[in-house]
Parts: sequence; C-alpha cells; structure tokens
Amino acid sequence: MRTSPNRNPIIPPLFMSQRKALPFITLSALLLAAAAQAGPVSTAAPEPTEKSIYEKIWGVPVLYSDKENAFLQEFRFTGRLHLDVFSQDSDLGSEQDWIVRRTRFGFKAKFLQDFTMHVEADYDLQNPRPAYARLTDAYLAWEPCKAFKLTVGKQSVKFTLDGGTSSNELITIDRSNIATNFWFPTEYISGVTVSGKHESWQWNLGWFSGGTETKEFGNFDAGNFFLSSVGYDFGKALGVDKALLRFDYLHNDRNAESNATRSFENIASLVFQLEEGKFGFSAEATGGTGFGRQSDAFGFQIMPSYKITDKLQAVVRYTHIASEDPDGVRFSRYETFATGGRGDEYNEYYVGLNYYLYGHKLKVQTGWTYADMEDSAGNGGEYHGWTWTTGLRVSF
Repeated sequence: MRTSPNRNPIIPPLFMSQRKALPFITLSALLLAAAAQAGPVSTAAPEPTEKSIYEKIWGVPVLYSDKENAFLQEFRFTGRLHLDVFSQDSDLGSEQDWIVRRTRFGFKAKFLQDFTMHVEADYDLQNPRPAYARLTDAYLAWEPCKAFKLTVGKQSVKFTLDGGTSSNELITIDRSNIATNFWFPTEYISGVTVSGKHESWQWNLGWFSGGTETKEFGNFDAGNFFLSSVGYDFGKALGVDKALLRFDYLHNDRNAESNATRSFENIASLVFQLEEGKFGFSAEATGGTGFGRQSDAFGFQIMPSYKITDKLQAVVRYTHIASEDPDGVRFSRYETFATGGRGDEYNEYYVGLNYYLYGHKLKVQTGWTYADMEDSAGNGGEYHGWTWTTGLRVSF
C-alpha cells in the first residue's frame, strides 16, 4: 500500500549521535556451577550487568513477561515507524519530498506455551482522515515445536527474496523492483499456512484468498492461490555461517477480479543467501506466466554486502527485469512519481549504507539508485533517472 507524499518541502536528513551500547552477557549459571565444583572460594554473587539505554527503551513495550506462567507467558505492544526523505532527478523531471512509509501499531500475546496471537494495524499519519488504514497482521499461531507451526488469519505472504523478508530487516532502503512486479504488494492476506524448520531444512505451505481487497480480512470472492516453499542451509557443509538455497512456487487462480494479487498464474523464485563473518551475498531469479494484460516476465538480482564496522554496513544491488510483451514491467515506488507508464526491460543499480544504532530495531539507511526502463511500445514508459533516499527505521 502506497502512502501518498504530502508534497511538503524537503526536510533535512536526520543525523543521530552514536551511543555505544553496553554488552549484555549473563554468566550467573556458569559462575555458580564453577563455584560448586571448586568449593566455597567466595560467597559473593556476581554483579548484574547494567542494561544499555536501548535495552531499557525497547523493554518498555513488554507489559508482561513470565515464562513460568501456565496461561500467559508474554504480552507486548508491537509496531514500526519508517520515515523517508527522497530526491529524484530524471529525464522526465525532478522531485523531492518526505514521506511516512509505514506506521503500524498493535500487540502480540504468547499464551498456553505454544500459542501466539498477533494483531497489528497500519495508520496514515500524513493523511489522518481517517488515520486507520487497514489491518496488517491478524492471526493465531500454534507452534508445538520448531518443525511445525500452524498460522490462521491475515498474515504476510512470504516468497521471493525481498518478499520473504520483513520490511524491518531489509538491508536496502526498500524492496527491489522484483518484489514490486512479482510479489503481491498487499502483502497481508487472509489464509492458512503450515511452516517449520528441522536441522538444515525449512518449509512453508500456504493457501490464501486472492479475492477483492478490504481494510480487514478481504472478500473471498475472486479466486485463491497456493504457496509452497522449501529451503536447505548448506552452511555447515561449506563451513560458513549461512548458505541457504530456497525454492518458492506460487499458483494463482486466473481471476481478473482479484486486486490483492498480481496477474501471474504461476510464479517461481530461486533464492540464495550467503553469510560469512562480515560478508553477505544474496541473489534470486524469479519468473512468472501472466494472464490478462500481464505478459510473461522474468527477473534476477544480485546483492553483496559488507560490514565495515559492527554498526556500518555497505550494500550494492543490481536488478534486471524483462517482459515478453510491451508494458509488462512496472516501475519501483519513487519512479512512479515521475511516470505512470510501464515498459518491457528494466535495469537498476543501487549503492547504499546502513548505520545500526540498535540492530534492525533502530537504524538509519541511505541509498542511491540509477534506473532505466526501455519501452518498445513508446507510450510513456521510457525512463532514465537517479533517486537518493534516506530513511529512519524504528521497530519494536
């Protein structure tokens, strides 16, 4: 869902002072065990490690926590606030503004040891009449073990590289244009999923309603779609932190009335994610068979990253998308402010920096993008331009 910019003059970027977090390491159990083995050397208890300012702040939304309680183990507020400042210059003109990308608040409750209820809503703070925009998460999950999790209700549809990543944890300022074209921009759709992890394997199976969209759970009136995903982490075999290879497949009913999905009958995505120390590398290849006005399309992206320090990270991304017929490729978010057209061959080059004050929960991101679109139909989709975006990401 797009939040329209308010067309105010551009605000200055936010510069935040670094506040070094204190380490949080609890060794009480180990010290007590060692004392029991060594004899009564000292009866003095170890002093507790002081929490950092970030740990104290992010502990406020946790209203209740007791793992030993038989009924309610945790109740907490959840939410996110994502702010962007952008400047764009292209052959079609220039634009600069600020925008509230995401504002969400809700709660999450863990109870009866194996159950989780999560309800969260999206709010429009720039056009607050009304402020409430829609429900995002509204589901009940049962997870008796890591190998099995049943989720029923409105939830995120996870496929493709960026579509399977929470907006809180993206290492680029926004999702790639592959997600814009192939992934479902509604993101939160009513359905049932079964997922799990066992040793190096992970999987996710889901059935969702592809009906007409509403602010709550949608209308079950325009077909359905089925999602399957299976992945294997080769990290241990290769001697690296992570080497996940995942295959996603989605089958969608050919129903032109559905506005919660893209008009692809079949979508397949091969995703690879590598992590080793400070180095990271992600790649994907995604294709879809279109119906109606949407032609078949294919895209791929590669995205290396490197942690310069514990807090500063550099990211580079290249994205390519092409469609079989004209007007089969959409633009990314900020490029649509320059043109409402479409093309048939898209290329994007992205360079970005991330500064983590408190991991993904509090970070500042900035990125420069050069993109070009070829338009063989010549009906307004040709584009060549730069976009610079800086964003503040807060989540809890």
